[in-house]
Amino acid sequence: MEQKSYIAKAGTFEKKYYLIDAKDKVLGRVAAKAATILRGKHKKIYTPNVDTGDYVIIINADKIRVTGRKLEDKEYQYFTGYPSGRRVIPLGELMKKKPTQAMLLAVTRMIPNGPLGYKIRTNVRIYAGDKHPHKAQKPIPLAV
Repeated sequence: MEQKSYIAKAGTFEKKYYLIDAKDKVLGRVAAKAATILRGKHKKIYTPNVDTGDYVIIINADKIRVTGRKLEDKEYQYFTGYPSGRRVIPLGELMKKKPTQAMLLAVTRMIPNGPLGYKIRTNVRIYAGDKHPHKAQKPIPLAV
């Protein structure tokens, strides 16, 4: 009995849009579900070196929940490029200034680096409110 492995080719399958409502959901769980869909691991045709993933729309990113004391203890850092330019911002402060940034960082850091990973990261859209301009794509609601 001969078995053949299926290897997906780019452009031979249809991509769908999924809608995730992050209201009162835990940040990491929503990000993990979104990263799985973005990479295409939920499909039978998953191929690691081909973008088999779908598009993800996340709404209500400003109403996410975190467990424990992460709002005070979890810190994000960035560098300005100048000497002594390291900046540290706690999660609570980041959520006040840029409500979608924490969700974006969580999702993108769950996707591997490299040319394919950089392309996959462009397939996610995150919105602070419950409105989004993607009604024409008919996104499929997804429970987390």
